[in-house]
Amino acid sequence: MAGPHKFTVLYVDDDEDSCFMLQTLLGFSDIDVSPEHTVKGAFQSAEAKHFDLFLLASRFDIGSGFDLCRDLHKFSPQTPIVFYTGDTRATDRQKAMDAGANAFIAKPDSDAIESLIAAYVTETAKTINH
Repeated sequence: MAGPHKFTVLYVDDDEDSCFMLQTLLGFSDIDVSPEHTVKGAFQSAEAKHFDLFLLASRFDIGSGFDLCRDLHKFSPQTPIVFYTGDTRATDRQKAMDAGANAFIAKPDSDAIESLIAAYVTETAKTINH
């Protein structure tokens, strides 16, 4: 018999400190955060494992979070995608939403990201239990 479902997040950001901070913060809520630091690695992880949410930065040395968002949305359209980025211009927000994102949160608002993920955790638990 399987245990309770543990909410899983793929967090894609080339800032290792940000990944560590979010992994630690969400770990207190028993959320499994898998960090990836490249666009290519992120898509490979998404293909290899089920995630309940994709959390993306917008800029990378190679590739873009917006392109990754489009690819992830095509690959797994039911999985919510949230941008968590320091790029706060209205055009960045619009590009994220046009690429298929469900939400856009500006760094370093960790309270907002924690609240949003908690809402997704609650919704996922309702779906699993019904």
